[in-house]
Amino acid sequence: HGDRAMTALAYDVIIIGAGIVGAACADECARHGMRVALIDRDGVGGGATAAGMGHLVVMDDSDAQFALTRYSQLLWQQLRTDLPTEVEYEQCGTIWVAADDEEMAEVFLKQAYYERAGVPTAVLDRSALERLEPNLRKGLAGGLLVPEDGVLYPPCAAQFLLERALGAEAKLHLGSVKEAGHGRVRLSDGQEFVAASIVNAAGAWAPEITSGFVVKKRKGHLAITDRSPGFVRHQLVELGYLKSAHSLTDDSVAFNVQPRRTGQILIGSSRQYEAEHAEVDDRILVRMLRRAQQYMPELAAKSIIRV
Repeated sequence: HGDRAMTALAYDVIIIGAGIVGAACADECARHGMRVALIDRDGVGGGATAAGMGHLVVMDDSDAQFALTRYSQLLWQQLRTDLPTEVEYEQCGTIWVAADDEEMAEVFLKQAYYERAGVPTAVLDRSALERLEPNLRKGLAGGLLVPEDGVLYPPCAAQFLLERALGAEAKLHLGSVKEAGHGRVRLSDGQEFVAASIVNAAGAWAPEITSGFVVKKRKGHLAITDRSPGFVRHQLVELGYLKSAHSLTDDSVAFNVQPRRTGQILIGSSRQYEAEHAEVDDRILVRMLRRAQQYMPELAAKSIIRV
């Protein structure tokens, strides 16, 4: 029995990785009448999808990133009426917080860029920021409100997209991909799939499947508090976030908090490269929480229930 070759399963498209991106690809392809195979080693919504903050944010590091993130945001807005409550979609908006006059100058540059591209924004002065987010420390210079940014719970969003894909006849196969390319995918158990198109949606593991992909693994931490409704009203990100996010060598932290529909607060964020293990790094976590408390001192009184 072990020597008999398995018959290759034929599809129009094979998608590797059942995170939020792979599930979205499967949903779109299946609903356009394609025969879809979705392959994942663990099932839907593991990896970064299970660990991510779920911030639907327009980012302006480059024109390409801006175009992609704005397009993504508009797709979620179209989908919002179809989303079940457990996806926790909320259009809470993002405030990019400026600590001083130098960062306030960045706010005006950011606003001009967003405005040219038709993304609504509002510049907040010191008093407007204090009114919208009274638990921020006093004396911050202001910020930029991007009201169409939102948040959701990624694992449930991925599950929703997968269920729609399965309803449109997509097939989910569990297994570890051994090799992929030239219209063929082989799993470690020997099962083979053939298709005209292969989509590599394996995230941080994409280079192990497709050589030449320049994807660096990046580790981050997230702390989740007990319920405290209304303490944070918008996704809050320090304007210094982008400066720290782009260091490819140093471990870094930045103030980044998110309100959830449950009343809980998600506290981020940290970045580490060359950190392959999933264990919590207490040294980084302490730095991250201290950074958050510099912006919201009363966070110190909140109970963290999960990291």
